[in-house]
Amino acid sequence: MSNHFLQGIDTLILRVSNIGTSKTWYIEKLGLKSIHEDTLLKLVVLDTHSPTSLTLWETDENIQPHPLTAAYPIFRTPNAREANNELKKRGVTVGEVITDHVVTYFTFRDPDGNILEACQVHS
Repeated sequence: MSNHFLQGIDTLILRVSNIGTSKTWYIEKLGLKSIHEDTLLKLVVLDTHSPTSLTLWETDENIQPHPLTAAYPIFRTPNAREANNELKKRGVTVGEVITDHVVTYFTFRDPDGNILEACQVHS
């Protein structure tokens, strides 16, 4: 077997409580596009405008992401402050914009409380 038998990350799964509500939120609020849906499995795959997709998958379990232990997606953005303002205009509650010596970023949450981040890398 080749040394490169793993070739990047195909998708990231986020569990959601209602696939219809979440699909609508991610499309309307974040501007993502559905590229695959499976009504039997209650999942939708979203195009993130990058090689890695985001899969929303419904669960009956209680969703309780904790900021210190949860894995979460970080969306790339060319301008974190503009992205923060745009999400506010779209009705998304966003966190404070934070700038350090490497990045400018902020966090926000989906309807289930899943943690999401938008990050601008300084050139």
